[in-house]
Amino acid sequence: MRTRVGYAGGTKENPTYRQMGNHTETFQVDYDADLISYRDLLDIYWSSHDPFRRIMSRQYMNIIFVHDEEQERLARKLLLEREHKGTVYTEIVPFSKFYMAEDYHQKYYLQNTPKLMDEFKRIYPDFNDFVNSTAAARVNGYAGGYGDSASLSRELEELGLSGDGEAVLQRFVK
Repeated sequence: MRTRVGYAGGTKENPTYRQMGNHTETFQVDYDADLISYRDLLDIYWSSHDPFRRIMSRQYMNIIFVHDEEQERLARKLLLEREHKGTVYTEIVPFSKFYMAEDYHQKYYLQNTPKLMDEFKRIYPDFNDFVNSTAAARVNGYAGGYGDSASLSRELEELGLSGDGEAVLQRFVK
């Protein structure tokens, strides 16, 4: 339903990009379990990074923050399925606290598309509403090159964009 980027896993209070302490850059996902399962989200995660690549910086670790025993069980099961191919460097740790990243990190692709960003500023004058917007999360994904024209066609009318905004967005998926 929505995503936010930020920092988690460390002990420093109120980390920032320039003073992250021992946190890891991460993203937070709010989802509707009736539309997508936690297992499906994990499958997307595992297919979108190289779990066999050792990351030397805590800032960029491959990490899954789990919220309960069932999430941990499933994440570990999928990790074990990969271990026969080599050493997996993805960590699975209990979630403790998420700190939002600075505004300029939120919906990064969308913020770097001025025409679309102008439309979202009109729709969401309050930046927090923009960050928490499902439509902004969806458009940010398309602007980042994720998604296809069939998916966009199914949801385009629900995103609240003008005809010009829709045309800009459609160019990202062609």
